[in-house]
Amino acid sequence: MTQKYRVLVMDGLNRTGIEILRKEPAIRVDERERISPPELKKIASRYDAIVVRSQTEITRDILERAKRLKVVGRAGVGMDNIDVKAATKRGVVVMNSPGGNTISTAEHTLSMLLALSRNIPQANASLHESKWNRSQFTGVELYGKVLGVVGLGRIGREVAHRARAFGMKVIASDPFISKEKARQLEIELVDLKTVLARSDYISLHVPLTPETRHMLGAAELKRVKTGVRIINCARGGLIDEQALVKALKAKRVGGAAVDVFEEEPPHNHPLLKFDNVIATPHLGAATSEAQVHVAQDIAQQVADCLLGRGVRNAINMPWVDPSVAKSVEPYVGLAEKIGHLEGQLVGERFQRVEIRYSGEVTAYDLAPMTLAVLKGLMTPLFEQEVNFVNAPLLAKERGIRVTETKSSQVEDYANLITVEIRVDHKVRLVAGTLFGRRVPRIVRIDEYHVDAVPSGHMLFIQNRDRPGMIGMIGTLLGRNKINIADMTLGRGSRGGIALTVLNVDNVVPPRVLARIRRHPHIVAARLVKL
Repeated sequence: MTQKYRVLVMDGLNRTGIEILRKEPAIRVDERERISPPELKKIASRYDAIVVRSQTEITRDILERAKRLKVVGRAGVGMDNIDVKAATKRGVVVMNSPGGNTISTAEHTLSMLLALSRNIPQANASLHESKWNRSQFTGVELYGKVLGVVGLGRIGREVAHRARAFGMKVIASDPFISKEKARQLEIELVDLKTVLARSDYISLHVPLTPETRHMLGAAELKRVKTGVRIINCARGGLIDEQALVKALKAKRVGGAAVDVFEEEPPHNHPLLKFDNVIATPHLGAATSEAQVHVAQDIAQQVADCLLGRGVRNAINMPWVDPSVAKSVEPYVGLAEKIGHLEGQLVGERFQRVEIRYSGEVTAYDLAPMTLAVLKGLMTPLFEQEVNFVNAPLLAKERGIRVTETKSSQVEDYANLITVEIRVDHKVRLVAGTLFGRRVPRIVRIDEYHVDAVPSGHMLFIQNRDRPGMIGMIGTLLGRNKINIADMTLGRGSRGGIALTVLNVDNVVPPRVLARIRRHPHIVAARLVKL
């Protein structure tokens, strides 16, 4: 068979991945360890696919030159070195290999937990100095201890599974996993406050988002069980490191094991001065097996995509028939925005998602839109990029039921996508439409009818319907140099609870958000980023 597709592989991808590509008669592979940005820009137009690890940056300039490019594969999870937005605009599929390092990171977490319990690094260093101080390094058993896992994604579940083999009692906090699923995993599902109060060990396994940054701060570390040991092999920034230093000095925290820091590498970090702190230089996924797995995964995915055998782990688009892609794309974008908005607004455990399509939208294949809703809903939950392929699986893993209905009739709009989330015994609803089949708008949030632009920084405020509330909010934002780009209001009844939705030009700082929430007529305030 004549070679048809050219693939450029860089950054020292493991040989097992390269061999997968080479076995395909229709694929020609070029290997380059490192290429300068100007040279890559010059030769990018020759290739149908580019595969990288973390070193090479695929920038907008390179993507604009790569006229033949169909897919960019990232051997690993993080996408910081790829301009995904530019790739999407160019119609280039961007895919990663999110599952390849799960076991390695889970095992590293358990290694840190064991080393922390038995003082292994400290004892090893002492013995290398020809000392024999056995009593100085007396440890504790894991058996019978309570491990609090924060975040039950792939890695969190693997950690819990292994911890139970040591006879540990596992409790977990994850607002997006159902109680039924937790019971199947033999894990007691609790809230974060309970994890803090009951755990002998706390292990973090959540993505770094505005909501999770410093999730273990000064206030949280005052609530922990005295002597707790804390492990973070997820992301730097989940723990307020200065607060942890103070908690260690006060002996409120009995020890910590950290693989990640807010600033990497850490320079003269105060945590590294404690004898009961174990630190490693971001080694969670640094195993030979993980490198093999991610190389094999991404190579097979790229080959399958090029050869028309299906798309997996594409983080930026569903697979849509090119003949209808332009018509469907605005609806897919609207669906993702609705899901992403609702996922951030809910902030609670949900068990069921109902998606209703009405009007003109029902003339199209609804599968990409449903995937887009799920992608939007699940994105706030994961450190990895949630994509159109794995979002349903992630929902299934958490015991979330998804239903889809459609009707050609709609009363107020030519087209409407409505997403309802069941949160315990409550229902949360967000509905959106396209004006002129192109311009997205959010037209309903719960019982409130609004006309909101789903873009950028959005501030959602529920307040008692009293004179002067809008002026108060506008004045406060203005004093803090926060410009209001757009605003919409909704209320159920005069004098009741109203909803104000503001599009603002920049992020609202926590201190300003706190001042808004303290006002006696403010019921709730939440910042969302789309």
